[in-house]
Amino acid sequence: MQRRTFLKQTAAGAAALSLGSFTATARSYRNIMGANERIRVAMIGCYRRFPGLLGALAQLDNVEVAYVCDVDARRQEAAIGKVEEAMGKKPKGEKDMRRIHEQEDVDVVFHATPDHWHAPGAILSMQAGKHVYVEKPCSHNPREGELLVAWQQKTGLVVQMGAQQRSAPETREIIGQIHEGVIGEAYMATAFYSNNRGRVPDAHKIPVPDYLDWELFQGPAPRTEFIDIAGDYNWHWFWRWGTGETGNNATHEFDVARWALQATFPEAVQMSSGKYHFKDDPWTMYDTMYATLRFPGNKVINWDGKSRNAYPTYGAGRGTIIYGTEGTVFVDREGYRLYDRDGQLLRERKSAGEEAGTALGGGGDMTTLHIQNFLDTIRGKAELNCPISEGAISTHLCHYSNVASRENDTTLAIDPDTGFFKDKDIMKKYWAREYEEGWAPAEH
Repeated sequence: MQRRTFLKQTAAGAAALSLGSFTATARSYRNIMGANERIRVAMIGCYRRFPGLLGALAQLDNVEVAYVCDVDARRQEAAIGKVEEAMGKKPKGEKDMRRIHEQEDVDVVFHATPDHWHAPGAILSMQAGKHVYVEKPCSHNPREGELLVAWQQKTGLVVQMGAQQRSAPETREIIGQIHEGVIGEAYMATAFYSNNRGRVPDAHKIPVPDYLDWELFQGPAPRTEFIDIAGDYNWHWFWRWGTGETGNNATHEFDVARWALQATFPEAVQMSSGKYHFKDDPWTMYDTMYATLRFPGNKVINWDGKSRNAYPTYGAGRGTIIYGTEGTVFVDREGYRLYDRDGQLLRERKSAGEEAGTALGGGGDMTTLHIQNFLDTIRGKAELNCPISEGAISTHLCHYSNVASRENDTTLAIDPDTGFFKDKDIMKKYWAREYEEGWAPAEH
């Protein structure tokens, strides 16, 4: 009932949305596209995640990368060469994604941009009638998650979030068994991530390099002066563009935990967080977080995120532990282990492929399977493993955690039926964000 309430609300919101340049629906599109029709892809964002996505696309049949897009001319030019090498055909380059959305021969758009561009870019794609694969986190704030679901429901387009573990055969197997009662009643999950990120270089205000379009990089975000570390990975640690380690990596583990527990929105979020390492560097947010999210039915998800301390508390760099009344499951990208209530190993299954764990950019067999599922759904041969309606809810858990941290580790009360903050001031302050004039995603 909780999930249906969320979908009903977002569908109602969609009725007020302007369709802008929307040209087709997924239903009419599928009537044209045969099950084996070539799909033409545009890839937006040509840096960290690009090699993993391209590597997956290069393994799949009847796919052409027709365009690549990046606001950094150096990265875009390098991407053109990588596509030609991997797929045998040179794509076109275009630094402004809005120009790509004007192309009638583009069927699908992959969004692997900084977080602040994920939802606005995906909405532009849907307005143009394109199917969307958007990397996690699918939104920069909860309102953007609502808009993504509303636009998808209004257009009927195929929209998948890049939570690739949803397509891992081993994870799908054990989650299905958890739902069938293999560990009794699943009541708690601990999701975790540990890494040894180093000191962020000092930031300097310098003239914008001639290879970077700083206006397009900022896009929906309010304008600020250029700093020399913004265009690299370190934008993650600034609220203007990023969502912290929680949006960066907890999205994956929250998604597995919520999936296993069959939970939707929490009732309360408790927080302990802080910046404990390299306190003098430009990293502007927590680097350590322990969050407890309490759900209806006395279910709990804990998030243990350590960005700069790689001690393997749970025996691995990342993963999720699901506790049940009759046993426990440890699941990560390398497979799963099933234990009885005495802690004895009953069964394990190793992943048949490989997927990066804490390495920057990621990529591997799970990504390939996830993209295959996405393309097969467009062709009418499958159903999405992580539709945006699910991805948006899992991303909400990240936003709740970030808000609790930003509010000095306050305990947040959440309406479990709607997902809204119960505190009106918190709702007003954090549900949406301020956009640069003229860049806000379309609502009406």
